Amino acid sequence: MKKVTLLFGTLIALFIISCEGPAGPPGFDGFDGQDGQDGEDGIQGQVFEVDNVDFNYDAGGDIYSYIMTFSDFTSFPVYESDAVLVYRYDGSVDYQDNTTADAWSLIPQNFFLPEGTIQYTNAHTFIDVEIFIDGNFNLANLDTAFTDNQLFRVVILPSEFAAAKLDKSNIKAVMRTIGVEEKDVKRFQTN
Repeated sequence: MKKVTLLFGTLIALFIISCEGPAGPPGFDGFDGQDGQDGEDGIQGQVFEVDNVDFNYDAGGDIYSYIMTFSDFTSFPVYESDAVLVYRYDGSVDYQDNTTADAWSLIPQNFFLPEGTIQYTNAHTFIDVEIFIDGNFNLANLDTAFTDNQLFRVVILPSEFAAAKLDKSNIKAVMRTIGVEEKDVKRFQTN
């Protein structure tokens, strides 16, 4: 008798669970969250470009450097947890279909010259980014093609994106990930 009662109870439970009634009334709409900086929702990275960069030579350290203070180029805050990516413009590439594309290289970037090797590299804080040209030979007479009229693009990558699997060497992919289009890039000229 216990087996029949248990079987009967199980069938009733399955029947009740499998029943579906009419849908209830819709719930209330939620409230919009607080807008981010400049009225944009969410976290967004920033991109700016600095053209006509001329490096300063430090004979004592045998190194070239250029410092970009963020407040000179942007009005957004940069946090200690943000990643700062610096790309150097390598020129335009012409394709067979008569289109062109800009070539950008994430630094550090090496060049192998007859005299030795040079490397563009950078260091940053939440206040500025310093770009260096270092080498394994005396840089006093380094060709001005490497030191004058350089173009750099700086990407401020919020920590939420910096930790993600992202091909940081591909500037288009980085910009797409943080929601910045080419038209949104702020462009500056040095004196």
